[in-house]
Amino acid sequence: MIRQLTLLISPLLLCVPAAASSAPCWIQDAASVGDSVWLLCDRDRIYASSDAGGEWRASKLPSDMRLRAIEFLDSRRGFIAGDNGALLSSADGGETWSPVAVPTRENLRDIHFVGEKGWIAGHAGAVLHSEDGGRNWAAQLTSITLALEGIFFADENHGWAVGWNGVIIRTTDGGKKWEEVRSEAAQWSFSSVYFRDARNGWAVGFFGQLLHTRDGGLTWESQPVPTRALLNSVVFDRSGRGWITARDDVLVSDDAGRNWRAVGLTGGLFLEKIVPVKDSVWAVGPFGVLRQRPGTGAWENLAGLPRAGAS
Repeated sequence: MIRQLTLLISPLLLCVPAAASSAPCWIQDAASVGDSVWLLCDRDRIYASSDAGGEWRASKLPSDMRLRAIEFLDSRRGFIAGDNGALLSSADGGETWSPVAVPTRENLRDIHFVGEKGWIAGHAGAVLHSEDGGRNWAAQLTSITLALEGIFFADENHGWAVGWNGVIIRTTDGGKKWEEVRSEAAQWSFSSVYFRDARNGWAVGFFGQLLHTRDGGLTWESQPVPTRALLNSVVFDRSGRGWITARDDVLVSDDAGRNWRAVGLTGGLFLEKIVPVKDSVWAVGPFGVLRQRPGTGAWENLAGLPRAGAS
């Protein structure tokens, strides 16, 4: 299903004029810790800022694989995952990167850490786990054969992963045992999952699919949203507001995720990720970055990004 839809969507992406792009590359993902922000290009480099986007520096990546996900434990230690089991690590804030051996050749799609414990989700139901801050990784058995697109842990024990054809899996013991949850509300493939605590969570995906659980992922119910667009990511910021990227717009909830409304953005950025950065949130897509001005609710294109081809 996703492969077929991707073939339909890709030509539309190519129709966007290059002059409309404010991005230095095809931005695939983003991460933040405090004032530090990292933008991941889909193949060979990242762009990093230590002052919340004031100035940027580029770093080359030692990989020719397509890269999908970036995560930082703190301002120094980070990981990037991608296709064919590609995993890179940095110990200097993203200046340099080194390959990390992992026990899979599956495409890796998402990374999440809780303290020193980390998990990576990928195709064919792959879940990798590290107990030591990402130095070593081992496979966890899921019994799932479909691709997992998103993974999230509320604490060291309670975790969830979602993916193709509405698949949802959950664990209550850090991944020693994963169980599949079947829900009639899961009509389409999922892109992302987020939990505010061990009981309250949201999963988003194709055709405006938004599901909510109040019991740790045992049961799920559909929530209405004002769009049928692909929902790519979901997160809650420090103030408790919920955010969802909806392709060319952003959805927000001001009441702890009970109701969602569209912000009303325009510009064809094909938004992939929503990232809290200090007291603001950024919406990241392949063609640029939108930033919400703290305290105003207004959105603006992020200025100061290097030009395409800068190194």
